[in-house]
Amino acid sequence: MSPDPRPHHLPTRTRREFVRDACCGFGGLALASLLHEEHLRAAPGPLSVKSTHLPAKAKSVIFLFMAGGPSHIETFDPKPLLNKLNGQVRPAEFGEAKYQFIQRDARLLGTQRTFRKYGESGIEVSDLFPNIGSCIDDIAVLRSCHGDMVVHSAAQYELFSGRTVPGFPSMGSWMLYGLGAESQSLPAYVVMPDPKGALEAGQPMYMNGFLPAIYQPTMFRPGRRPVLNLDLPAHVDSGQRRRTLQFIRDLNEATLDPADAEFHARINAYDVAFRMQSEAPAVLDLSHEPQETLDLYGVGQEPTHDYGRRCLLARKLVENGVRFVCVVSGGGPGNMQWDAHGDIEENHLRKASETDQPVAGLLKDLKRRGLLDSTLVVWGGEFGRSPEAESGKGRDHHNLGFSMWMAGGGVRGGQVVGATDAIGLRAIDRPYHFRDIHATILHQLGLDQHQLTYPHLGRDERLTFVEGNVIREIV
Repeated sequence: MSPDPRPHHLPTRTRREFVRDACCGFGGLALASLLHEEHLRAAPGPLSVKSTHLPAKAKSVIFLFMAGGPSHIETFDPKPLLNKLNGQVRPAEFGEAKYQFIQRDARLLGTQRTFRKYGESGIEVSDLFPNIGSCIDDIAVLRSCHGDMVVHSAAQYELFSGRTVPGFPSMGSWMLYGLGAESQSLPAYVVMPDPKGALEAGQPMYMNGFLPAIYQPTMFRPGRRPVLNLDLPAHVDSGQRRRTLQFIRDLNEATLDPADAEFHARINAYDVAFRMQSEAPAVLDLSHEPQETLDLYGVGQEPTHDYGRRCLLARKLVENGVRFVCVVSGGGPGNMQWDAHGDIEENHLRKASETDQPVAGLLKDLKRRGLLDSTLVVWGGEFGRSPEAESGKGRDHHNLGFSMWMAGGGVRGGQVVGATDAIGLRAIDRPYHFRDIHATILHQLGLDQHQLTYPHLGRDERLTFVEGNVIREIV
């Protein structure tokens, strides 16, 4: 076979010919680069959006964590008999209860709060929460919650992770693991602590436990700058920052062990931090919010400014694709939380005045923006307070029966589910454990507790430990 007489390559004679012949190659390189970036964005990863096991009613959760243990007796569970028995020893027919500080001869303590019926549903709500009361037709009140522990740290671990010891993933991390992240420019799981200080269980209660580090929360700072260093330095533009981060990524990936989850999480943190510099400043900036919206949350006035600001941020975060936001009320020493050992009246009047308007503002704002249907709002603490008095005017920790509530996210509001006995000592009608709360949250997100598992130490672990029951009355 004779060789092809046509040359495979013609020599370039001029600069113009070189540019003409090379342009297709440069264009191909650019196209290849774009296609590579598109491939990377489309490639499945640990934070890719995942299919749900069940039809989902909600796609995000805002947990309004009342740290320290708000009293069910003073808030959502009126007990007229307790007032009649004020000052008496608990009648034997109500059974025994274990407390942390109350003595065996303690006397029952009636409440000074008054209750009135709100909304078309006529649910009774304490005068501590007139604004939340105005939203009661959107709220399902769970009056029969209970947990296993009567000390703060263990109860807080159980509330968040379903276990009474640290080291297990929080419900926010489980949710992120099950659903993936909707937004590429914001962290998918955010915790906004109370600026007054830390809690007994500390940061571990919010953490990812044995799940890969990429599912850990982003902890926001208190005040006007919840995330530092979002602005680029004056002498650096976004292109320079992108090239720097790409260089760091290339160095990391050159020595990356595919099995090193911590390393992957660190690389992802760099990427999210860069993307946050373009989008997060607008989300976290409240200066352009209408005055009417600020007033709705109580921003700019005391005592609602801080919690109102954080509730408004929570709305903006879920509006922009954040999956789970925890807004903490209470921090620092006991009485700075809902931990009313010394004086239930002083403590709860103060904490309710900080949170009632912001919480109601959040519900109303979500509803008018069409976000309440897709956002599950959960309110509650790690336990309630005792029917007996501590130190004359306070109440001790109480895990045998207390109240939480849910709204939005497919929950049928305007109803009360379950009950405690006549003095608020014990959940007696349809008692629901924290495991049931977790199962219900997962169900509304389209996640089956039995399928949402992770292998750890030879066992397929899950949020609900052994088994949780979905609270069917409210879904």
